[in-house]
Amino acid sequence: MHSYEVEIKVLLWEASAKDAFMEQVRSSFPTMTHEYSESQLNHYFEWGNLRHLLGTFREYISQEQAESLHRLSEEAKSFSVRTRGTPTQTIIVVKATVNDESSSNGTARIEWEVDLAPMTLDDMDALVLAAGFAYQAKWSRAREWYKLNDNTVLCLDKNAGYGYLAEFERVIDDASLVESTRAELLTMIESLGYHELDQARLARMFDFYNKNWAEYYGTENVFTVD
Repeated sequence: MHSYEVEIKVLLWEASAKDAFMEQVRSSFPTMTHEYSESQLNHYFEWGNLRHLLGTFREYISQEQAESLHRLSEEAKSFSVRTRGTPTQTIIVVKATVNDESSSNGTARIEWEVDLAPMTLDDMDALVLAAGFAYQAKWSRAREWYKLNDNTVLCLDKNAGYGYLAEFERVIDDASLVESTRAELLTMIESLGYHELDQARLARMFDFYNKNWAEYYGTENVFTVD
């Protein structure tokens, strides 16, 4: 059985806007807990297919993980592949759509991920490239992870290029609940006085970053795209 990640992004951009946002969040969720902070490198790939990816990684993953990725390769409308390096993990991630939105930035996705540390990020990337994929872009960010309540997570990211971005997220097991869960998250965001980052604008930002990522990866540089 797949789990479904439902997430909605709020663009904050500047540090002052981030501070005001977090003040409102703390007021509205007084029992909120800070779970962890970490730096991340996220490398995005394009081209390729999931069957070849499975063949390349088969010796490194469990039978259950292999079967799950095989099912995903049969069911996905679209998918994105990325690798992630943190101080303690090296993760291969596949995100696939369950609706007609982008697999890179959509609000409802199936997520498959496996931590293969102590494999290095460079070695993991080499396997993805060997499976027939190519680099799309490299991203860097600092993430703060908060638990707002029993089923809602807030990730506050400082992204190279994007600046500050908040993601409200829930993980569910029933695909029929995707739209109602999304509506509940939107209501939560609007009650804080904020709104969802428009998907069309997000796509433009994503496209701009992909074309210019070398100017932003690993830096404090940010841009604005309307």
